[in-house]
Order: sequence, then structure tokens, then C-alpha cells
Amino acid sequence: MASAAWAVLQVLLLLPTHTWSPVGAGRPPDCDAPLASALPRSSFSSSSELSSSHGPGFSRLNRRDGAGGWTPLVSNKYQWLQIDLGERMEVSAVATQGGYGSSDWVTSYLLMFSDGGRNWKQYRREESIWGFAGNTNADSVVHYRLQPPFEARFLRFLPLAWNPRGRIGMRIEVYGCAYKSEVVYFDGQSALLYKLDKKPLKPVRDVISLKFKAIQSNGILLHREGQHGNHITLELIKGKLVFFLNSGNAKLPTTIAPVTLTLGSLLDDQHWHSVLIELLDTQVNFTVDKHTHHFQAKGESSYLDLNFEISFGGIPTPGRARAFTRQSFHGCLENLYYNGVDVTELAKKHKPQILMMGNVSFSCPQPQTVPVTFLSSRSYLALPGNSGEDKVSVTFQFRTWNRAGHLLFGELQRGSGSFVLFLKDGKLKLSLFQPGQSPRNVTAGAGLNDGQWHSVSLSAKWSHMNVVVDDDTAVQPLLAVLIDSGDTYYFGGCLDNSSGSGCKSPLGGFQGCLRLITIGDKAVDPISVQQGALGSFRDLQIDSCGITDRCLPSYCEHGGACSQSWDTFSCDCLGTGYTGETCHSSLYEQSCEAHKHRGNPSGLYYIDADGSGPLGPFLVYCNMTDGTPLSWWVGRTNETHTYWGGSLPDAQKCTCGLEGNCIDSQYYCNCDAGRSEWASDIIVLSQKEHLPVTQIVMMDAGQPHSEAAYTLGPLLCHGDKSFWNSASFNTETSYLHFPAFHGELTADVCFFFKTTVSSGVFMENLGITDFIRIELRAPTEVTFSFDVGNGPCEVTVQSPTPFNDNRWHHVRAERNVKGASLQVDQLPRKMQPAPADGHVRLQLNSQLFIEISAYFQTGSSMTYHFQEHYTLSENSSSLVSSLHRDVTLTRETITLSFRTTQTPSLLLYVSSFYEEYLSVILANNGSLQIRYKLDRHQNPDAFAFDFKNMADGQLHQVKINREDAVVVVEVNQSAKKQVILSSGTEFNAIKSLILGKVLEAAGADPDTRRAAASGFTGCLSAVRFGRAAPLKAALRPGGPFRVTVRGHVAPVTRCAAGAASGSPARELAPRLAGGAGRSGPADEGEPLVNADRRGSAVIGGVIAVVIFILLCITAIAIRIYQQRKLRKENESKVSKQEEC
Repeated sequence: MASAAWAVLQVLLLLPTHTWSPVGAGRPPDCDAPLASALPRSSFSSSSELSSSHGPGFSRLNRRDGAGGWTPLVSNKYQWLQIDLGERMEVSAVATQGGYGSSDWVTSYLLMFSDGGRNWKQYRREESIWGFAGNTNADSVVHYRLQPPFEARFLRFLPLAWNPRGRIGMRIEVYGCAYKSEVVYFDGQSALLYKLDKKPLKPVRDVISLKFKAIQSNGILLHREGQHGNHITLELIKGKLVFFLNSGNAKLPTTIAPVTLTLGSLLDDQHWHSVLIELLDTQVNFTVDKHTHHFQAKGESSYLDLNFEISFGGIPTPGRARAFTRQSFHGCLENLYYNGVDVTELAKKHKPQILMMGNVSFSCPQPQTVPVTFLSSRSYLALPGNSGEDKVSVTFQFRTWNRAGHLLFGELQRGSGSFVLFLKDGKLKLSLFQPGQSPRNVTAGAGLNDGQWHSVSLSAKWSHMNVVVDDDTAVQPLLAVLIDSGDTYYFGGCLDNSSGSGCKSPLGGFQGCLRLITIGDKAVDPISVQQGALGSFRDLQIDSCGITDRCLPSYCEHGGACSQSWDTFSCDCLGTGYTGETCHSSLYEQSCEAHKHRGNPSGLYYIDADGSGPLGPFLVYCNMTDGTPLSWWVGRTNETHTYWGGSLPDAQKCTCGLEGNCIDSQYYCNCDAGRSEWASDIIVLSQKEHLPVTQIVMMDAGQPHSEAAYTLGPLLCHGDKSFWNSASFNTETSYLHFPAFHGELTADVCFFFKTTVSSGVFMENLGITDFIRIELRAPTEVTFSFDVGNGPCEVTVQSPTPFNDNRWHHVRAERNVKGASLQVDQLPRKMQPAPADGHVRLQLNSQLFIEISAYFQTGSSMTYHFQEHYTLSENSSSLVSSLHRDVTLTRETITLSFRTTQTPSLLLYVSSFYEEYLSVILANNGSLQIRYKLDRHQNPDAFAFDFKNMADGQLHQVKINREDAVVVVEVNQSAKKQVILSSGTEFNAIKSLILGKVLEAAGADPDTRRAAASGFTGCLSAVRFGRAAPLKAALRPGGPFRVTVRGHVAPVTRCAAGAASGSPARELAPRLAGGAGRSGPADEGEPLVNADRRGSAVIGGVIAVVIFILLCITAIAIRIYQQRKLRKENESKVSKQEEC
């Protein structure tokens, strides 16, 4: 029956992920057991060791035996530490330490893994992130939860950077659990045929899951067909996985149209990749690794009539043993499940449902090829040639994305010349240089920068030199001289002091992967090169091919075409209707009204209603007028207007026409009546965005002896009618807040502002570590800053004239995976490129709002605890408890604004678990003093800044920036002073930040203790320590911060002016909850649980922001579009289920 035969094309899209979880079968609930601590010393190996007591066997976490960790003989980026887990395990986390009691630790490293100790793969935590941040001292533990986990037997840690005052030093641990694996190996001429149960009723769903490791780039993974050519097929084609769904016979009624889904790239890397296919009627979910394609096919599924058998590894030819109709799969399948049935286990037990064809085995051979990655254009590999032989013979395979680069250079003996083999425009070219001759060139191959492996063979003997690329051969005649192979061949670039003809070129060196190198018919062993026994190299990664597909997933929006090189990608936006680095910004206006305001006539225009949102542009006819007006006026941006007086824009009516009292009822203006006497219309134009009037045009009405006259009165300004979506921020406690900003990969922000103050924050949104902020940093500077995990990035636009001129200024900021841009008014746009291999996702979790000012009464305080904010957050887990003591800062930026008349005063105090501290105080004479104590065994560094008496009741701004031992202090955005610390460069294990009175300042100097006991009375604003914002945290009790308030601390209307500091009349806003408004003892403190939000953000000064905030429009449009699409899919799904 047709309905029963449709067994393989039914899917439950809402199938819980644990329903078919064969890969994790038998996995413990908590896969975080330590795996390395119980291993013998022989399981640890390394590239080298400083001494026998610094060997890899001493590298277990928290161990102190030997010298207290592994240290290599030489500290460079080619060293590694390796663990053999004994069998494939699931690895879920790693942890590192430095060498015990030493100055040796690693500050960043790569993590690599392998099944057999060869062909290593780099673990990547994010689309563009490779490295891990390491340690900042010898004994702290830095722990990373791996998302997603991976399976491997061997792990390698490759140090990238280390303490500059020490050596590489590591102690490590690996966490995970046992991994169940059932594998089957296909040699490219074999297959498994699984015969299904012939049940009369079709199954509810079909789910196929497996992992595969491919040795060749092409081959059939699975196939099932019917009687009329209909079939489903999963096939590897040039390293990409393609799922074919074909109904076959076109004569069958209402069949499904052929479907081809392609996912993945570079899947022939001889590493494991996961596949999940879910089918339900005409709905298909196709997942490769972490990328999923959802598809809804057209037509009826019940006509497919598939047979009751499915083949894996190839498509057998009926009636012929070991004969296959298409190229079969060469590689291994792991944990192969069909609707919950372990197909591999059935095959191993020789069950009758399984027919094995050809050489099928149940162990997966490990690859023996050793690839080499050329990481930069300066990379090279120098290998000895067969000097003295009368021929040249070199073969190798390469893969790259680059269109150009040197591949091979060699000199011939006896002065007979040299040759260069290089890529140019994706073609392989051979240039031959011989004495007395001009260079001769031949070309072979095309499109060789496609990321695929390509074979190259170069040979020369007697009078010809041949180059063969895949199946393309090119021949270059030689002079009649005796050919002798040179002493050295250079793959990639050349030595810096090389002077060979053609070796230096603007093309640069090759970036990509090489493997299977032979010279003179002898295979080259790259491991010998790595060990220093053969040749030499620079900037290589041996035993790994580090190629990645930067177009998977594609960050090009709106259908832009993605292309790539080794280091980056680019988007071709031609024909999309969008522009920018990622085709994000629309080329078209959002409405006919916008075209009309530009003075464009009626006609066909492309309109993009949602701007940079998901809806594309469409062609519409814009009717700019309702007729041909005889008069109009021109506004501020040269747009034309045909409305007059109190009528609506474009109504072509005067006030009398709107009110219906014109002297001639058939006209809408008195002046149109055509009377022989003068008639007049008194008109008031009040649409502010169109004013002032720059021109008035009156055309000939075609009536003899007619006259027209006009008088234009003065421009009178009042109110703000037309900017209905503006907001005025009249105090530093004014705010607007929105939901968290959702712009992980790309976003744009657009608004107008005007102000008279010198600085202030327009908008800000924070995450655990990420943030985004736009601010007026100085009267002539607007800055767009953000952090997506690579460190703060800033883009600043400077103006020759001040922005705080109380005029409207337009700001547009955009951030995407390629970088960030900022434009203000018509000033040149500033851009900041993103790092090539950095974090790309902006992850925010708080409301979008700004800052707060707070008034501190005598004896009050606010304590900001760093336990949550400065842990390793997303990279920490339950395996390591309380990591806050391990946080070490080598740099920080502190800002605050204050107003007080009290001396002495403590403005800010940061404490440490190690009795280290930072204090910012006002001395008895009102001078600013800063004390750093970064070593508990030394006296603090104390610095006095005699700028002026700062306890004068005026608002003062302080910015402190420390970089190691250099501290720069800036007061009121003008006075600067730089000092050098002597007590240390590292602020260890920070504990809390206190504003106001400090009850315990143990170990502090006498002046700090006196100021701490006195506390602070007055107004504090814009307090920041790095990314921490204590006053803002007090108003976000639902966030990840813990704030304790003692005494009376309240938001205030403004910090900049008003009554003298200390006046109770300044408490103009409700006190902060959770202790701020209590009348209990001053030492009773508790975390804030419900702060008043009415004063929860500020723009510093009178800043009116026209909320053209396109970030909201864009984000909401995308979200609505996705929700509507999902709703339609769900409705379709529900209706189909109800029909069953």
C-alpha cells in the first residue's frame, strides 16, 4: 500500500531530543568526572621538557610533585602538552593552572583533539573563536565548560602566550565521561542493506541519526528508493552533505517536487560529523553538526511508494554482488540508528534483517596522513631536494580559499635557473627562469581556491618541465641543458634573506593546507620536520589542517553572496537592494513620503518598508500629488509641498477649504475663485519638520489679466508638535528603558539628539561581560563602544564644532560581524574592523537604559559584591567552587562624578581577599588622593592631586585608568596627571566596591581609615569600575549583581546643581528599597530586592533624543517576522495532525 510504503518520509518535528539519543546512550546524567587525574604518567607526553622534573607526567591539576608542572625546554608557540585518555571519551570541560610556586603560567592556549594521535582538530568555542584565555598567576584554576562537548581519545594544549617574566608552565585537568561507540567501516566498495519490517500501518515518524568520518570527499551515505524512480538519498559531494528527496515518476498525481538540501562544508576532513534527519509527511528537518535546515515540501507524501529496505554506504546494483551504481562511501559510520534501531549492532550480530555487501568491518582505521597548515603569508616549509639527480620530481596536495599565493620555489643546480609554482586568480601557474631567457609561464587548472583538495605533480627531465593539476597537464620546454635538482625546496613563502629569482613577489606566500608531499619519489614526514630532524619552517601548524569555512553560516544578509579568503569573508550585495559590509542597510526609502520630501515627482519607486528588516524592497507607484498644482512651496530639505494652512500635508487645500467656507464652494482656496476683485487666503504653516519656507512658486493659471501676490511672514518657533516621538531628559535621573537589545550578529541604531551639556550617555545595554553604549564623551566627540568578548572596541566621530549647541544632530551606528561604523550628521563615517577570529555574538540580558545619580546621607553606604560579576561566568561550572578569589586585574578604568562639601570623604573603596585595596578620598583640605596597595607585604602607593579644593559643592568628574604600573588620572575632562606604582601591577582577588562609609578597612593606611570612618555625604553619579555600574545595579535587583545598602541612599533629581550637599531637601525621589529607606541601625544591611525604577536611568544633562531608534524597529520586525512564520508552520502542522 502506498500509505504503508511512505515509511521513510514521516517526521515528528516536535520530537524531543532525548527520544532518539543513541549517541549519548549510557551517558551519566552529569558528565563532568575528572579524567586525567587517575591516568599514569605514561599517558602524558609533550613536545619537550626543561628537565626530568618538569616533564609532562607532573602536569596534573593541583599536584606539587616534581617541579610542580610541565615546562618545555624552550618557550615558543610550537610547544604542546598531550594527554592520552586510553579510549574515546566525551570531554565536557578543561581546567588549567600554572607551575606551582613559580612565575611560569600560560595566558592563552589552543585546545586540539584527535582519535588516533594524528590529524588534530582545533576545538572552537564559537563561530570565530579558537583560543582560550589562560591563567594570570601560578596557582589559580581557570575552568572552561565546553559547549558543545566533543569525543576524543587524545587532547593537546598548545600555549599561545605566557607570562613574559617567566616560562610556559601548565597543570591541567580534563572532565567528562565514558562514550559508547558502535562503528562500521566502508572501503568505498561495500554497503549494508537493512530490510524493514513490512507492517501494514505506516510509522508515525522516520528518524535517522548517525555520525560519519569521511576519507574521500564523495560517496553515498544512505539510499532508499521505490518502484517508480522515487527515492531519498544522503550523499557526500565535494565535502558537502546533500539530501535528495525525489518523487520519481512525473505521471503520478500530486507528487512532491524534487527537493535538494545542502548542509556542511569541508566534511572530508577525516573527523566525526553528526547527522540527524527527521521526516513527517512533507516536512523535513535536516541537521549536520549544529546547523539545521527546515523544509516544507509540496504535494502529497502517500504516493511515494518506497520499498521496505534502506542501504547504507552505497547503492547496490540489483542482481549483481559488489556492484554499485554510484560512488560509494569511503569512511566510517558511528552509532547508526534508524527509528531507534541500532543498525550496526544488528550487523555485528549477523541478524537476518542485515545484508552486508563487500568488505564491511567494525573498527575505524585511523588516518596516517599528516597535513600541514600554512597560517600566514610569511609561513614557509624548507625541505631538502635530491641534489645531484638529473631530474626534478615534486608532488603534493593542497587546499585553500585564497586566489593567489606562492606554493613552491626551487633553484636548479649548475646555474641552470629556478622555478616558481604559484596560484593566481585561482589558477596554478609555473614560471621558469633560465639564464639569458625571459621568464616562461604555463597555466594549469582553474577555480583551485574552492577549499577542495587538489593534487599537483611537478616533474622535469631533459628538455621539458611538466605540471599536472588534478587531470590538467601543462608542459614547458626547457633549454637543452642538463637538469640537476636543487639543494632546497621552499613551500609557501621564502626566507627573509632569500634572493632567488621569483621567490619574492607581491602575491605573498601560500595560506592553506598541504599534505602527501613527496620529493624525488620519497615521501616527506612532517613529524620529522616538527621534531627538528628534517628541514626548517616558520609559522606552521603541523599535523592539522586548520581550514575553516567562513561562509558557513553565511553572515551576508538579504541574499548577499558570500565569498571568502583564508582570513576573512566578503558579501556581494549586487542586486539585493541592500548595502554595507553584510548587506544590512537598505538602498531604498521606507515610504513614498520620504521620496516626496526629497522633491521627487510621482512615479515608480522601490520601497523598503522595514528598512534593514527581513522584508525585501518592492516596486510601487508613488502618487506625489492629487493633480497638477499651480502653486507650491519648498521646505528645509528642498522637498516640495502643496498643502496650505491648517490642512493636512498634501491635501492641496487652504484653511477655508478644510473648514468649508471658501467664497466659491467649488474651490478649496479663495484665490482659486477667479473673481475680478482681489481675494486672499491667510495661511499659517506649522508642520515643523518642513519649515522654514525657502521658496514659493506660483504658476500661470492661464487666465488673462490675472494677478497673484504673496507675503511671507516671519518664522515663529514654539513647542515641538511634529516630533511626537521625542523625549526630553531634563535631569541626570531621567531615563527611558526598553527590553534587552537583541542584535547578536548585526544591528543598527539611529536617533536625533540636542543638548547643552558637555557629556552624557545616550543609550546603554549590559550583559554579563558584553555591552553596547553610545555617548557624548566630550562637546565635540560622539563615541560608539561595545564589547562582544574581544575587549572593548570604540568608534569615535570628532567634530570641528561642538555638538552641545542645542541643535539637532543625527547619529547612526551599526555593528556587525565585520566591524562597526558611526556617522554623525554629514561628518565622515568612521569604521572599526572586527578581529578576524574573535567573538562575534553580542549577548545582552539587561534592560536598555542609562545611569543614575544617588544621594548619600551621613553614615550611609552601598556595597557592590564582585562574586557574581567577576567570576568566569559562562565558562565556569560546579566543578570549581568559588573562583572569585582567582580574579587578577592588570588594568582597570574607574569613573565617577560627585558633589560634596564634606572633608575628609571616601569617594570609592575597592577591597580584596588578599588585603589589597584601592581608595579614592578627599583629604582634609579637599584635595583628591588615590591609594593603591597591590602587594600585602608593601606599603601602599599614595598620590595627592592638588588640582583644587574639590569639596566645594560643585560637580566634579574623575577618571582613573591603570595599565600595569602606569596610572593616569583625569579630573573634569581637562587636568591630567600620570604616576607610576611601586607596590605591584596586579590587583588580586577583588572582593567588593564600597561607596560611602566603610565599617571594616583592615590593613588600610591611616588616611584611608579616617576617610572610611567618615564616609561620604553628598551626591554620586556615573560610578563605574570597569564594566561594573554599582548605582545602576542597585536599580536592577533581578540582575546578576548583589548590592547591599546601609542607611539612607536615594536617587536624586540632579547632581549638577541645587542645594548644598548634605541638605535633606535634596531627597527628591523615593529612597532605594532594601535598607535605604529603613529607620533601623546604620549597620543593618541587606541585598536590594525591589528598587524604585522611576529614576533608573539618565542622560547627563538636558538631552532630548528623538527616538528614531531603528534598533527597536529592526529587532521587533525580525522577531514578528519569525513568530509569524513559526505560527504558520505550527498551524499547518496542527491541521495535518488533525487530519491523520
